[in-house]
Amino acid sequence: MAKRDFYEVLGVAKNASDEELKKAYRKLAMKYHPDRNPDSKEAEAKFKECKEAYEVLADSQKRAAYDRFGHAGVDPSAAAGAGGGAHFADAFGDIFGEIFGGGRARGGGGPQVYRGADLRYGMEITLEQAAAGFDTEIRVPSWESCDVCHGSGAKPGTQPKTCHTCGGAGAVRMQQGFFSVQQTCPTCHGTGKVIPEPCAHCDGVGRVKTNKTLQVKIPAGIDDGMRIRSSGNGEPGVNGGPPGDLYVEVRLKPHDIFQREGDDLHCELPIPFTTAALGGDIQVPTLNGRAEITVPEGTQSGKTFRLRGKGLKGIRSSYPGDLYCHVSVETPVRLTEEQKAILQQFADSLSEGGARHSPQSKSWTERVKSFFS
Repeated sequence: MAKRDFYEVLGVAKNASDEELKKAYRKLAMKYHPDRNPDSKEAEAKFKECKEAYEVLADSQKRAAYDRFGHAGVDPSAAAGAGGGAHFADAFGDIFGEIFGGGRARGGGGPQVYRGADLRYGMEITLEQAAAGFDTEIRVPSWESCDVCHGSGAKPGTQPKTCHTCGGAGAVRMQQGFFSVQQTCPTCHGTGKVIPEPCAHCDGVGRVKTNKTLQVKIPAGIDDGMRIRSSGNGEPGVNGGPPGDLYVEVRLKPHDIFQREGDDLHCELPIPFTTAALGGDIQVPTLNGRAEITVPEGTQSGKTFRLRGKGLKGIRSSYPGDLYCHVSVETPVRLTEEQKAILQQFADSLSEGGARHSPQSKSWTERVKSFFS
């Protein structure tokens, strides 16, 4: 099945700002997160779809490639070994360089050199960890030179030989009508050499896979979807090329109380209907402790209390955001007969001045009458 347009997936316009992309993604991610939909395959699929769309559109280079070439512009198979940074321009550069003298000569004088692929490491952290920042260790895949063949890839006592197909250049040229196209040598895959007797320990690769431990600093205020770059800790390059980078991608776990929106926090505040009617003081949790809110009498569901500076401080922010508490008036349940009688007596006492005691109901009734008339 063909992929949906990434802008359509996130429900934003093609000229959407980074902030609009982030807000749209956060809303969808919270809606379809597997932790909130544990038994829904459809929600899981939609979560992965919006995650992929945001990862592309949030990266300026990938977004530019996607805007120009669509899904093919960000397809990893189009990178041709360049660590995910190449796209159609590389292929066309080789073709038109032969005609007009421009572009890049790829591997013209010897084996082609490739930058190592980038690696991605996903890390889930709590909202509290994101607010405070912390240092941690991660284990990532790595490569080291084979100690049997000393990195040559050849069986001890033998040596690699020059590739007979490309003559050691690592690339071959193919004539396709008017165009002369340069391609990676299919025999040696760009190395310029072939190994008749590969090393049994590393299967001719010249290196073996291992793991290494890295120290990672998670800065205070990091947000969901942000990445931390560790230069040179990706896969090693080919034929002496530079190594790729490691990207630690941070994901925030859903919080039991708070929802983050930029530097601001939001939470629901259920209050008894008696407190809503009579008013009172209520303690509410904050990320660093608790605070007190004075609820005025006659408070209705939907009212929002704003606590300045009780949000969190983002990476690029000078001041912390705010905490928004959204009131939800609770209706009592499992009443005794005595309690029901008391409530009925109370309701009867309000019947004479119902409009005065229920201003929202009066306003709603008037709007309904106006609608039907």
